[in-house]
Amino acid sequence: MKQNANELEIRFENRYDELKWLYYELYHGDARGFDYLCSLIKQFYDDRSESLKELDRRREQDPDWYHGNDIVGMMLYVDNFAGDLKGVAEKIDYFTESGVNYVHLMPLLESPKEHSDGGYAVSDFRRVQPELGTMDDLRTLTELCHQRGISCCLDFVMNHTSDEHAWAKAAREGDAEARGRYFFFNSREIPDAYERTVPQVFPTTAPGNFTQLDDGSIVMTTFYPYQWDLNYANPMVFNDMTANMLFLANAGLDVIRLDAVPYIWKELGTPCRNLPQVHTIVRMMRMICEIVCPSVLLLGEVVMEPSKVVPYFGTVDRPECNMLYNVTTMASTWNTVATRDVRLLERQMEQLAALPKNYVFLNYLRCHDDIGWGLDYNWLRAQGMEEAPHKKFLNDYFIGKFDGSPSRGELYNDDQILRDARLCGTTASLCGIEAALWDKDEKALDLAIDADVMLHAYMFTQSGIPVIYSGDEVGQLNDYMYHADINKKFDSRYLHRGKFDWELAERRKDKTSYQGRIFSALRKLETVRAQNEVFKANAEFGTVETRSQNVLGLRRASGAQELLALFNFCGETRMIAVDRPYLDLMTGKKHTKKTIELPPYGFMWALLK
Repeated sequence: MKQNANELEIRFENRYDELKWLYYELYHGDARGFDYLCSLIKQFYDDRSESLKELDRRREQDPDWYHGNDIVGMMLYVDNFAGDLKGVAEKIDYFTESGVNYVHLMPLLESPKEHSDGGYAVSDFRRVQPELGTMDDLRTLTELCHQRGISCCLDFVMNHTSDEHAWAKAAREGDAEARGRYFFFNSREIPDAYERTVPQVFPTTAPGNFTQLDDGSIVMTTFYPYQWDLNYANPMVFNDMTANMLFLANAGLDVIRLDAVPYIWKELGTPCRNLPQVHTIVRMMRMICEIVCPSVLLLGEVVMEPSKVVPYFGTVDRPECNMLYNVTTMASTWNTVATRDVRLLERQMEQLAALPKNYVFLNYLRCHDDIGWGLDYNWLRAQGMEEAPHKKFLNDYFIGKFDGSPSRGELYNDDQILRDARLCGTTASLCGIEAALWDKDEKALDLAIDADVMLHAYMFTQSGIPVIYSGDEVGQLNDYMYHADINKKFDSRYLHRGKFDWELAERRKDKTSYQGRIFSALRKLETVRAQNEVFKANAEFGTVETRSQNVLGLRRASGAQELLALFNFCGETRMIAVDRPYLDLMTGKKHTKKTIELPPYGFMWALLK
């Protein structure tokens, strides 16, 4: 049954005054620009399919639909996973088998092959990369996913375009309107003034924040020379990029990942990060989604410390992003793997526990990107660990250079001057599975698998949505073939972006293989998590003193359920005291003894009685 014709009017009326006020404040009362934005809102609402409008209405009635304990995510590259979008559709049963109901499709919009930055240099926001399929293929996939109860996420690269985008091509030809969409300068005076306050993102591979073109013009390029920063002080940039976002939403996407969102507003004399105008823009985008497509969520990519991340949730009265990445915890987790000291991770968990329960984070062990060591060095320094030598230790450990390390990774952006390299590698290879298989060491393999599963259990214990990087569910190893590819060999992130090996993945059905052991363990974790309300996002959450620097203790409570979760980050058995009887959620066995024995790299989900 169709909703009343005034549905759009009601949503618009509830948000009109604030939207207009924010737009006028940001764009100096540009009535013409605002009227154009309003026309876009109506256009994309009218173009939205009836099935998506029905989904909007259902989720409006249940706005916390993504806060549950039954959502499990997987992020993947379409070509690596199944060749193209049609291939992904054909493999949809695998998501269900894996317990996955949230799929993050890595960048798939049109971008130049030679300068794509993994798809983050978009040349057309309304076309799929030809070898991956078409927009119709994307719509077919999202519709099929909705029929299976699976939500889909796609990156929206909003800070910049490719230098092959139509706007950039026109700007290169001297078109004044197109140049106004970017930051163009005729001399180094203003760019040099920016450089004095703006940090470099890639000081080794792409130093500086500006690129000089063949005609002598200088354009702002925060990331790579072929990624031209958009000028959001131009209202037409905001209007047209918002239209691109709504176009993707109408293709059936449930989550729009706002890539590099802290960078989108530039102001001379500032770091050009996290400026107040960024929050104004995100707030407006949130309201526009609530008007046109209220079932669609905004996921902010804010790769910064917690104090800079949390503001992107906005406030209760003026929310911004629906979800954010739990970025710093990834680095702290791998720091704990190397040091076997849980204190920094415990501190991180306490900071997260202090946040409002309605904040939803996406939690992950690995992602498509590198691991940057953005740790709390003030705290580490108080424990006797200086930043530079500690980063060197971590990198040496995870590339297998440190004596006794089972990890096999590679460095990314190795800056010999700053001594600030980042790390690449799959979860399985960083846990030691690759080295154990190479050495044919069964005992080492058992420990590595246990470490891998323990880390996933820890991820599933955190509040929010756990996201598995495709291949981790079957222990996929590093792919060194990228060294032979001229377009990839200078970017070590392709080490963990290898093609999904469907032949090896078949071994998941053999529970004696390492693939089967990891796959079945993760499925059990997902099932237990979904069956117990104590894992809901709004449950009470905190840390527990374990009296061991090797064992992280977490507590969750909801209703009548109270969970004690323990994680042993060392290769030796640890005994942890417990003062109440408990049920082992993984085995179903009841225990009355006063201690919990955690084997090397073991964990326990103990439901207290």
